[in-house]
Amino acid sequence: MGKKTAVITGASAGLGREFLRAIPTYFPEIEEYWLISRSREKLKDAAKIITGADVKIFPLDLSSKDSYALLEREYDMLKPEIALLINNAGCGFLGNVGEGELERQSAMIELNLGGLTAVTHLTVPYMVRGSKIINISSIASFCPNPRMTVYSATKSFVTAFSLGIGEELKERGITSTAVCPGPMDTDFIVAGGIKGQSKAFDRLPYCSPEKVARGALKAAKKGRSVWTPTFFYKFYRLVAKLVPAKLMMKAAKT
Repeated sequence: MGKKTAVITGASAGLGREFLRAIPTYFPEIEEYWLISRSREKLKDAAKIITGADVKIFPLDLSSKDSYALLEREYDMLKPEIALLINNAGCGFLGNVGEGELERQSAMIELNLGGLTAVTHLTVPYMVRGSKIINISSIASFCPNPRMTVYSATKSFVTAFSLGIGEELKERGITSTAVCPGPMDTDFIVAGGIKGQSKAFDRLPYCSPEKVARGALKAAKKGRSVWTPTFFYKFYRLVAKLVPAKLMMKAAKT
């Protein structure tokens, strides 16, 4: 095995960049970072955050099978020891099913499900006892969100997937943590056409990307299976378990 490596998808902006700032505090043993996102220029800029460790950038579209093949070749050639995998890449678009562009609905499935599953599948063979997986899910995974039905369904998958692989990898001493934050003021809500277009998003308390990154890394170190920031969203998670989904959807409508 090679250097202790952290692989971060969606590393070029928002929460991804906050992870780059926070990782050295919680995982000082990381010797190399593999940064994955679509934009080469943004990745180069994000790489400047990292000091005292090697950095490799991979401008990949994680909804494309060609990207999976390239990542698989890199793993096979370099044989890194992956100590930390952060599946942060994702997208979410506002709009009812049957309206607007099919491409947007499909993109959420291809990236949020396909990309996360593929990267995890390719990475796990290079992880060792003590390695950690962090999967960025959402409070949307707790209950279907009308007007973001596909997005909330993909995040339900992410949380379930994270719990499932955590059980599968238990004997190998590898943990998996599903991180379920509320909205954050990042490029995500602008790119998804959400900012200013959803009363729910406008009135919900926003989470700090910096605090989410730090909290997620702390939770992963402790081996937590699911972590939700702030009392407000912890309470929402509890309520979503107790109240029938049909009633919760009325409150959760975006």
